[in-house]
Amino acid sequence: MSWDVFVLNLPPGIRSLDDIPKDFEPPLLGTRAEIIAKITAVYPQADFSDPSWGMLKLPECWIEFGLGATEQVASFAMHVRGGEHAPDIVAHILDALEVHAIDPNSKTGIFADQDSLRESFARWGGFHAQVAKIINGDR
Repeated sequence: MSWDVFVLNLPPGIRSLDDIPKDFEPPLLGTRAEIIAKITAVYPQADFSDPSWGMLKLPECWIEFGLGATEQVASFAMHVRGGEHAPDIVAHILDALEVHAIDPNSKTGIFADQDSLRESFARWGGFHAQVAKIINGDR
């Protein structure tokens, strides 16, 4: 199970999903090649041998990038697994891409400041632990 973060060009200055205008159409993020180049500039070990589905394996976390099948990318998902440093790594990637992200585990729905990132990741971790108990029959 992964902590999923959805990357797209959100309007500047929004603080929650409620701030996004109803008629908002996110502009393209760029081409897959441009996105891959920006990610590999900060994490050269990222593997995009399949440009539609990249992987970054670090000691702190593992991130899968679902970039899709089309060359023009409007949004993509990062599927994150790992420890407490995972939010920092995701934030570093978002900074390199100069974009924002939707984080369904945050109170606002937006991937935001460091404190809320840690809270969101911890919330996901608690949920993940609950699901693991159910799957393993440890209710």
